[in-house]
Amino acid sequence: MFYSLYLAEILGTKVRVLLEKGQKERLILEPWRRVTNSRECDETIIGETKWKRAWKGESEDKHKCELCFTKRHRKPGRLPPTISRSTKQPRCAAPLSSQPSTPEFLRPTTSSRLLKEQRTQASHLPSEEKTERLAPRPQLPPRFRLRATTLSRESRSGRAGAEPPGSGRGELSTPTRGVCARGRLGVKTHLEHISNPLEAKMGHSKQIRILLLNEMEKLEKTLFRLEQENIHKALIRSSSLYELSGGNEIEKFSSQRNRFELQFRLGPTLQGKAVTVYTNYPFPGETFNREKFHSLEWENPTEREDDSDKYCKLNLQQAGSFQYYFLQGNEKSGGGYIVVDPILRVGADNHVLPLDCVTLQTFLSKCLGPFDEWESRLRVAKESGYNMIHFTPLQTLGLSRSCYSLSDQLELNPDFSRPNKKYTWHDIGQLVEKLKKEWNILCITDVVYNHTAANSKWIHEHPESAYNLVNSPHLKPAWVLDRALWHLSCEVAEGKYKEKGVPALIENDHQMNCIRKIIWEDIYPKIRLWEFFQVDVFKAVEQFRGLLTQENRKIITKPDPKQHLKIIQDPEYRRLGCTVDMNVALATFIPHDNGPAAIDECCNWFHKRIEELNAEKHQLVNYHQEQAVNCLLGNVFYERLAGHGPKLGPVTRKHPLVTRYFTFPFEEMTPSTEESMIHLPNKACFLMAHNGWVMGDDPLRNFAEPGSNVYLRRELICWGDSVKLRYGSTPEDCPYLWAHMKKYTEIIATYFQGVRLDNCHSTPIHVAEYMLDAARKLQPNLYVVAELFTGSEDLDNIFVTRLGISSLIREAMSACDSHEEGRLVYRYGGEPVGSFVQPCLRPLVPAIAHALFMDITHDNECPIVHRSAYDALPSSTIVSMASCASGSTKGYDELVPHQLSFYILRLSFNFVQISVVSEERFYTKWNPEALPSNTGEVNFQSGIIAARRAINKIHQELGAKVNLSSLSANVLSFSVSQVYVDQVDEDIVAVTRHSPSIHQSVVSVSRTAFRNPKTSFYSKEVPQMCIPGKIEEVVLEASTIERNTIPYRKDENSINGMPNITVEIREHIQLNESKIVKQAGVVTKGPNEYVQEIEFENLSPGSVIIFRVSLDPHAQVAVGILRNHLTQFSPHFKSGSLAVDNSDPILKIPFASIASKLTLAELNQVLYRCESEEQEDGGGCYNIPNWSSLKYAGLQGLMSVLAEIRPRNDLGHPFCDNLRSGDWMIDYVSGRLISRSGTIAEVGKWLQAMFCYLKQIPRYLIPCYFDAILIGAYTTLLDVAWKQMSSFVQNGSTFVKHLSLGSVQLCGVGKFPSLPLLSPSLTDVPYRVNEITKEKEQCCGSLAAGLPHFSAGLFRCWGRDTFIALRGLLLVTGRYLEARNIILAFAGTLRHGLIPNLLGEGTYARYNCRDAVWWWLQCIQDYCKIAPNGLDILRCPVSRMYPTDDSVPLSAGTVDQPLFEVIQEAMQRHMQGIQFRERNAGPQIDRNMKDEGVDDETGFVYGGNRFNCGTWMDKMGESDLARNRGIPATPRDGSAVEIVGLSKSAVRWLLELSKKSIFPYHEVRVKRHGKFVTVSYDEWNRKIQDNFEKLFHVSEDPSDINEKHPNLVHKRGIYKDSYGASSPWCDYQLRPNFTIAMVVAPELFTPEKAWKALEIAEKKLLGPLGMKTLDPDDMVYCGVYDNALDNDNYNLAKGFNYHQGPEWLWLIGYFLRAKLYFSKLMGPETNAKTIFLVKNVLSRHYVHLERSPWKGLPELTNENGKYCPFSCETQAWTIATVLETLYDL
Repeated sequence: MFYSLYLAEILGTKVRVLLEKGQKERLILEPWRRVTNSRECDETIIGETKWKRAWKGESEDKHKCELCFTKRHRKPGRLPPTISRSTKQPRCAAPLSSQPSTPEFLRPTTSSRLLKEQRTQASHLPSEEKTERLAPRPQLPPRFRLRATTLSRESRSGRAGAEPPGSGRGELSTPTRGVCARGRLGVKTHLEHISNPLEAKMGHSKQIRILLLNEMEKLEKTLFRLEQENIHKALIRSSSLYELSGGNEIEKFSSQRNRFELQFRLGPTLQGKAVTVYTNYPFPGETFNREKFHSLEWENPTEREDDSDKYCKLNLQQAGSFQYYFLQGNEKSGGGYIVVDPILRVGADNHVLPLDCVTLQTFLSKCLGPFDEWESRLRVAKESGYNMIHFTPLQTLGLSRSCYSLSDQLELNPDFSRPNKKYTWHDIGQLVEKLKKEWNILCITDVVYNHTAANSKWIHEHPESAYNLVNSPHLKPAWVLDRALWHLSCEVAEGKYKEKGVPALIENDHQMNCIRKIIWEDIYPKIRLWEFFQVDVFKAVEQFRGLLTQENRKIITKPDPKQHLKIIQDPEYRRLGCTVDMNVALATFIPHDNGPAAIDECCNWFHKRIEELNAEKHQLVNYHQEQAVNCLLGNVFYERLAGHGPKLGPVTRKHPLVTRYFTFPFEEMTPSTEESMIHLPNKACFLMAHNGWVMGDDPLRNFAEPGSNVYLRRELICWGDSVKLRYGSTPEDCPYLWAHMKKYTEIIATYFQGVRLDNCHSTPIHVAEYMLDAARKLQPNLYVVAELFTGSEDLDNIFVTRLGISSLIREAMSACDSHEEGRLVYRYGGEPVGSFVQPCLRPLVPAIAHALFMDITHDNECPIVHRSAYDALPSSTIVSMASCASGSTKGYDELVPHQLSFYILRLSFNFVQISVVSEERFYTKWNPEALPSNTGEVNFQSGIIAARRAINKIHQELGAKVNLSSLSANVLSFSVSQVYVDQVDEDIVAVTRHSPSIHQSVVSVSRTAFRNPKTSFYSKEVPQMCIPGKIEEVVLEASTIERNTIPYRKDENSINGMPNITVEIREHIQLNESKIVKQAGVVTKGPNEYVQEIEFENLSPGSVIIFRVSLDPHAQVAVGILRNHLTQFSPHFKSGSLAVDNSDPILKIPFASIASKLTLAELNQVLYRCESEEQEDGGGCYNIPNWSSLKYAGLQGLMSVLAEIRPRNDLGHPFCDNLRSGDWMIDYVSGRLISRSGTIAEVGKWLQAMFCYLKQIPRYLIPCYFDAILIGAYTTLLDVAWKQMSSFVQNGSTFVKHLSLGSVQLCGVGKFPSLPLLSPSLTDVPYRVNEITKEKEQCCGSLAAGLPHFSAGLFRCWGRDTFIALRGLLLVTGRYLEARNIILAFAGTLRHGLIPNLLGEGTYARYNCRDAVWWWLQCIQDYCKIAPNGLDILRCPVSRMYPTDDSVPLSAGTVDQPLFEVIQEAMQRHMQGIQFRERNAGPQIDRNMKDEGVDDETGFVYGGNRFNCGTWMDKMGESDLARNRGIPATPRDGSAVEIVGLSKSAVRWLLELSKKSIFPYHEVRVKRHGKFVTVSYDEWNRKIQDNFEKLFHVSEDPSDINEKHPNLVHKRGIYKDSYGASSPWCDYQLRPNFTIAMVVAPELFTPEKAWKALEIAEKKLLGPLGMKTLDPDDMVYCGVYDNALDNDNYNLAKGFNYHQGPEWLWLIGYFLRAKLYFSKLMGPETNAKTIFLVKNVLSRHYVHLERSPWKGLPELTNENGKYCPFSCETQAWTIATVLETLYDL
């Protein structure tokens, strides 16, 4: 198996980094957006004109300069490789097709003969000629090269900045919420199980999305869109496809089973914790119940204890909205929603209609006429190429005849019936089914939940279903105001206010001001609205007085300051009916005695306070009244004075001053009589609130509920024909209404395939949920569309996620110019051209809602009103090129010059000529023979219908993912999912749709006509365009023209369009036949860059031309061959592949076969090697201009960068720019490997052969295919590496696998060997031939201490670092030979009984450390226990470089000893005592070294002094300013705790071996006082055991007699860091070193004491990634390491605090291992908690490992895990100890 898309590199760490940083969802959803400085966007050059945009007051979503398609300043002479003018005008371009082209299936022009010729061209060439043909040609001149903007780091990370050319769209085909969204830490989603290639061959594919769960992450406002499993049967029409072999047109079906799976995985904040995921997604076979949640079972494919691969999953087989949440224990910790798209099916065969293929047309149902005439009218939609019809409600309409004011939701509109024939829902269902089966058209209709017609019979039978004055008494003040305004309106209409300046016909601002004055002076004082909110003062005072005079009154002597008197609102809203809490009054106003005077005084104070409270209410009501007047006058101004308003004329009862807010089904009466009714339930229940909408209101708040003052403040834009429905919270609150509307919903779901949610943003969301759940029970794949006006994408997402909305309606008419229209095309779908191939298994990142992009909706004015009739064709073409669903409204195509809006009545005005209220005309019928003068019939000569049919067909073909099994057995997947939008000039928009598999494109060029060409100037000079690639044909060219016929006249019977305007279209013609293109010159620019220069002559306003473009034949062959060779890595590349016989011989060998010969040492060179390692070989890492150098010269350096840019499709990154600009990086990758020998060179040659084809394809495609090649090679190489490692790695989790690569990263062989030579008599030593001397030489791998600082030369190998890391990096991973060789090589350098600190190849070794020898001995012990036949190493020969302390370095083989003798010498020398001064070290280094030895009494190894540092905490002062130069920061002399533990481990082990006669020595023989004495290993072992805890443990008993310095103790229950230090206080410092002793010699510790010490360490020392090296309570603690700081601070200068607080990562491995060991001894419950802790801590290392471009773990961090720039980015012992922890776990 190869792990092709499963590592952090493939997944892309950045997706999750975005999620981690709490960014706005838009930036997560749109990682491609790069918003430039707003001032740069104010004025952008477009050709010779300047386009200006005023940014003020416009929504955030609009007009942002999106570099992918909008205009942008360019340097002169730099033109994009896509659609561009030949003139050098500054403009924008994304890296679209350097050869854009259309899907081949769009038009069968290229026959199979051409494909055969292409194969022949490639296969029949001699190899020399072929090489020449495919060799790189000179680079394109600058004019034709792609220029990508260099982005700031902030821009590239998905925040602000300018959008790069062609930057990506994440998961919007996806990506982000990559992703990702609000504090989501980036854990790589362990991508280990690739889709089965066999499944792919059988037409099966599996898409897996990973959703990471993090603590307290609430994602209710985040949209996660998913698809469901389906067998995709796509219809391949005869007009679209042809057989590759013979060019015959065909009609067939292609089936493919697509499986979709969602996996929940634990993020870093949850790993190690008991988490349970619950979801209401039903089990297979179950019915969905929103309230029924069940838990998901966790699966762990590796069955390992770490949680990196653990997941629970959902197999997605049902559409809708589904909720999930997760618990920690019993506490809810987070949750969100997922939305699964429905699968739409049409035709007799039930083939799939993808959502992006939808072409919808809206019909006003009432205009269809009698039902038996519907087919003839609906046929217009069929002939126009639509595949979905949206009917406005078909139910019985209310008195207003408004389409959306229904009087009976259950009955079909009787208008559809004939006098002698009544039609029913069954008849409707039969027609809908016929349209689906025979016409391939689906049908949807509206559901209206928010209101019903005011004359609905059932609402009067069940008035509780509406908001009335009985169930909503809070509306009484608003009702009183509404009636007062109605009476005012009537009196104005009667002329009663003319003398006060308000006549019936309102014409100016003065009259408006008079209305304001009348309301304030006459209306408000009369109705006294404030009384509904006030207290009756007299009544309250008397009640208070009565309470004060009660005999049994409780006496209160002191008021309660927390209690304040306030008005309690009367729930029935009666005048002066409010009260106050008398208990609070009594506690506030306390008489000083019981006398009458005191009582009177107290009542006076109470009276005053009540008046103050009433005044506050009066002021509040005045505030509401002020707003009410403003809203009222605003409405009057719009309706009667505004130029764009309806100008309703005089005030009448039919057109009152303002729309009434409430029903009044009674005869007229006086205001006082009317008001008396509000308290009579039998009357008040019929005083119902009308519905409407509130501009800018919170859509999640019900504006009719208590707490809202919308009705009182007159903020409602009211629909006077409809009553707002009151559902309550549950069906029990209003049983009839819920049941009635549920039945209504079920009728719709029974007969229609989808619904449109009318007024969705004002519909109670819980109601819509309930109703849609009922609908989906009958129609599981219900298509749900809605139009939202929330003004916020976050709020949109709440509705989309809760309701499972399939598509949100978006409208092109909202665009104020063609630039904005083009921006919307890019915004609502598709990914940039040249995007990277995304893996099947990847993170689930936030998405934007799928769009139903309409050129016009049925509730807005038509373009002829605001634009011109000539714009209908180009704008509809632009919309149809979007990669989403598209739609229009009946009447648009026929060019009806007015709007059929159903909102006309609701807003009480008419737009132009026609009102839905009085409209009784019908739609036109289809008649192919109809004449233009026939107003009741239409055909292809009417309006733009002929062009609409063509562009609908194109849209459907572009949106379909069609699979064809051709005669050549290739499975072709024609997905045309990539989009590029180019603003050619201020009126011309070019849109490209590109197929990423066959690399053909459809390019549309539309000249919009927002201004009427007859009355506005349009330049005749159309910019010349350059279209790279070969134009195969003109798919469509169409122009809007006038014809000589009768002018438009409104017909009395039919809704007729403009007969004098039509379109002239031509389809599938050759370029030279075009009437729009004047000439097209073909030029070649650079290697295989066909550029066709297009000069237009008749691209007049209202014209469009659509080209089909392919790569030039030579580039097409190169792409096909590349894809053919890439199929060995992924079946994705099967489509568009081309097999040839004469490719480079090395390409005929599978890459896996070549790679399998690589050793791990060779993989180190292929994959890694940092700058200094490469420089040692005479090279270096590749530098990307204007950015930085790669971290590694090997493939990992490239993959780390690609991991950031791939998920976001950040094609504007300097990395991609470098690839497009030239072949330098490509040649570097292959040339670097070819320069080496053996299999490494073979890998380089394979890459070179692949790159040979890569260089022949258009430059815009190179990043994509370069990435694909590297992914295939890289993942194969990783698989090869893991196969050479231990079963622990091979069967391990993804985390384990990642960590194990540290072994490859850090263990390698350079040009010059770093290890001393091993004994020639040793077998299995690796050799190589020296390239210079041609002689055989040893090439043993060595461990670099860390990258990049300790990676090459003398500073690569360190004894201490090597042997701390050796167990984890080499033994645990199964690299036993390398481990053996390193152990033996260091053994050969033993001198003075010590292993060197700095190896220096042995000849420059430094013996200035006390602990390296003990780590070396520990590794020998580990080797013997872990490696197969490990004990054999004890008899391996060791070539002694220094057989005596004073020896000169000897050559290998001069003096050989078995390893056990070297071990004995080390033990002997320590027991004897070591005395030496380091040679050539100088007087300032270790001049005060103290002898090293073993204490006779305790058995402890001791040594060093306060003038040197011999342990791993070895920082030596370097600052003259601070006067610490040459002074150790942490001498740790005496007996360091970890050295005592290591020595105990070694002594114990040797004792065990000697008892088994494996180790020939039982004792050490030393000279004491002139005599030789022996000390047995048993005695030495017992001494350490007996004394350790007695002397190292700081007892919790202050009187402990073993404590020599009780005055220095500041923490009890810990273990000392050392014993016997020259500065005794140092012994008592809390440091994490004791945990090392716990792991290597746990027998030294009492479990209870050990556990107590570990708990203290956890509390005080544990950091996010590492362990604090010093107790934060210590006076010298400082957690920030800055080696560059040089000042007079002794403790800090030049990093003197290196080990005085900064958090070192390698120690955390020992801490966690110690916790694991002792937790088992403390009991199962403690052990379980510890496992949780370990998992949780290690999850943070997992995050860092994946985010790091070095793919490693650092040496240290600053305090609290903060980045330390002076740390090694990847450290050997860090990776090793974490890997060891997982091994123990």
